[in-house]
Amino acid sequence: MTTETAPPTAKRVPSERTHHGDTVIDEYAWLAAKDDPATIAYLTAENEYTDARTAHLAELRADLFEEIRRRTRETDLSVPTRKGGHWYYTRTIEGQQYGVQCRRAVRDGEIDPPVSVDGAPLDGEEVLLDGNLLAEGHDFLSLGAFDISPDGRWLAYSTDFSGDERFTLRVKDLTTGELLPDEIPDTFYGTAWSSDASVLFYVTVDDAWRPNRVWRHTVGSATADDVVVHQEDDERFWVGVELTRSEKFILIDVHSKVTSEVLVIPAGNPTGAPAVIAPRRQGIEYTVEHHGHRFLVLHNDGAEDFALAFTSADVPGDWVPLIEHTPGTRLEAVDAFANHLVVSLRTDGLTGLRVLPVGSDDAYDIDFPEPLYSVGLDANSEYRTGQIRLRYASLVTPDSVYDYDLVTRQMVLRKQKPVLPGPDGRPYDPAEYEQHRDWALADDGTRVPISLVCRVGTPRDGSAPCELYGYGSYEASMDPWFSVARLSLLDRGVVFAVAHTRGGGELGRRWYDQGKLLAKKNTFTDFVACARHLVKAGWTASDRLVARGGSAGGLLMGAVANLAPDAFTGIVAEVPFVDPLTSILDPSLPLTVTEWEEWGNPLEDPEVYAYMKSYAPYENVAAVDYPAILAATSLNDTRVLYSEPAKWIARLRAVAPGGDYLLKTEMGAGHSGPSGRYDSWREEAFINAWILDRLGRA
Repeated sequence: MTTETAPPTAKRVPSERTHHGDTVIDEYAWLAAKDDPATIAYLTAENEYTDARTAHLAELRADLFEEIRRRTRETDLSVPTRKGGHWYYTRTIEGQQYGVQCRRAVRDGEIDPPVSVDGAPLDGEEVLLDGNLLAEGHDFLSLGAFDISPDGRWLAYSTDFSGDERFTLRVKDLTTGELLPDEIPDTFYGTAWSSDASVLFYVTVDDAWRPNRVWRHTVGSATADDVVVHQEDDERFWVGVELTRSEKFILIDVHSKVTSEVLVIPAGNPTGAPAVIAPRRQGIEYTVEHHGHRFLVLHNDGAEDFALAFTSADVPGDWVPLIEHTPGTRLEAVDAFANHLVVSLRTDGLTGLRVLPVGSDDAYDIDFPEPLYSVGLDANSEYRTGQIRLRYASLVTPDSVYDYDLVTRQMVLRKQKPVLPGPDGRPYDPAEYEQHRDWALADDGTRVPISLVCRVGTPRDGSAPCELYGYGSYEASMDPWFSVARLSLLDRGVVFAVAHTRGGGELGRRWYDQGKLLAKKNTFTDFVACARHLVKAGWTASDRLVARGGSAGGLLMGAVANLAPDAFTGIVAEVPFVDPLTSILDPSLPLTVTEWEEWGNPLEDPEVYAYMKSYAPYENVAAVDYPAILAATSLNDTRVLYSEPAKWIARLRAVAPGGDYLLKTEMGAGHSGPSGRYDSWREEAFINAWILDRLGRA
C-alpha cells in the first residue's frame, strides 16, 4: 500500500509570451528561478511527497540495490591499455564510489597486457589520480579531462563538483606527484598536448554554455598569458580540440548540427597558425584523421550515409575517394594506424568494423556471432601497432574486451565483465535468456525495429510485464547493451524492449532525417507503434507496459503520454526535455541556438513554432487519464533545465488531477544524475522498484 498524502500544489503566477501572433500564458514559469527560495521549497516538497508515495518500496529498493551490488565485482581492474612505455588502467575498490586511475611501466618483452588477480593492484603500480580522494568533502564528482602528455610526464585533468559541467583544469607532474600552479576554471571537455608537452590546448564556453574558444596554455606559465587560438562567433557552431593518434597534429573541430570545419596545427609547432582542411559549406559534414602523408576525410558531400576520402597532409585540397558511398551502410568513424585503417559502420541496424590494410585492396569486415550486438573500438592509443582493442556486448553478453590482430585476424578475449551470482547464489548463465529482433509497422507503413530480451520461457500470451525504452534524437543509436541492473527485472519476468524509432541513427542518415525538424512527430508515432505491436504480438498488454526514456528520450515520454495515454500503465521520464518550445525560444539558454538545426527555429519560423507547439508535452497537457508518471531530474543540469519536468508535473496535477505523478530532483547533481557508482545503483534501484510496482511485480 502507498502512503496517502496530498501532493504539493505549485502556485500559479501567470507569465505571458507572444510569438507569431500566438499568446501563451505560462503559470509555472517562475519555477525557472533557481535561486528563488520558493523554487527550492517547492522542489523539496515534491521530493518529500515522492519519498512518502514510494515508502512502501523501501524493502524492494534495498533488495534491488543488493542484487546489483552482489552481481558486481566491486574490487576490479580494467584491461590495461598501452601508451608509450606504460600500461594504463582503472581500478575500483569495494566500498569506494570512484575509480582510481593508474599505470605501470611496460617490462622487457611484455606484449600482452598484465593481468590482475581478483582486482588487486599490479606490481609496480603508480597511482595517477584517485577519484575518491578528489571527491572528499563533495557529494558529486565528474572528470572532464584525463589527458597524459606524449612523453608521459604530465597529466592534464579537470573536475566538476556540482554537475553543471563547468570544469577546473589542472596539471600534475607525474614524476614528482606534485600539482603545478596552473589552474584554469570554467573549462569544457577536450584538451590536447603539443608534441614536446610544453603546450596544452583547452576549450571554454560562452555565456550560453556553447564551447566557442580554443586556448593555448604554456605549462608552468600564468593563465593570464594564455592565447585564444580559435574563436567561433557563429552561434550555431561549437568547437573541440584533440591530438591525433599519430601525435603529429592538433585538430580543432568546428561543428554545427549539419555543417563542419576542421583546422589543424602541427603538434611540433604549437604556436603556428591553424590551417583549414576544407572551408565550411552549409550541409556538409566531415571529420579528419591523420595518416602518414595524408588526412583521411569522412564526409557526406554527395554521400548521405558518408564516404571516406583523403587529401594531402602538406597542402590539403581535393578529396580523393577511398570508400565510395553505399546507401544503407552508414560510415560513422575512421581510425588510422600505421599500416591499417579501421572504419566503424552500421548496416541493417547493427554496428560493424571494416579493416583496410594500407597498400592492399584486401578490405574485410570483422565477423561476430550473435544476431543482436554492438561493437566498437575501445581505447587504442598506439599508432604503430598491428593490434586493436575493441569492445563487444549484447543484451545477454556482458561487456567484453578483445584484442584483435589486424594481420592474422585472430581475436583474443582479454576480459568479460564479471557477473557474480545473485542473492540466490546461482551464477549468471546467458543461456537462460533470449534476445529477439522484431518489427513494428508505423502509421505511414515504415517498419520500425525493436530489440527485446527476456528469460527463456517467458509467455507470449500478453501476460508478461514489459519495459519499453526509447530515445530517437540526434542520430544517436540505442545499440544493444548489457545491464546488470536489468537482470533484476528479467528475473522477475519482465520483458525489456528497445524501440529504435526514427530520429535515431540505427538505420542510417535517412532514419535520422525522418525524425527531426518538421518530421519530429515520426519519433513519437513510431514509439507508439512499437508499444501497440508488442501488445498485438503477445509480448505484453497495455496495462503491463511501462515506457522509459531520458533527456531527448524524456521528450519522447512526454509526447507519447499525450499521444497515447492508454498504451502504458507507467512512464519514467529522466531529465526530460518536456518544455522544448519555451527553451528553444530563448537563445540565452544553454545550447538553444546550436539546437535550431535539430528542432527548427521557432523564433523566426512560424511553421516551426506551430509544429513544436503541437507536440511539446508541456503545451499539450489535457484533462485525460494519464498513466502513472515518474519524472527524475537534477538541479544543476545545464542540458535540460530542472524547471522543465517541474513545470510539467505541476501542470499535470492542475489539468489532470486524478493522475499519479511524482517528481524526484537530485539537488546536487547534473544531467547524468548521481556520480558515484553506489549512488547510481541506488538511483537505478529506485526507478526499477517504481517500475516493478507499476507492473505488479513489487
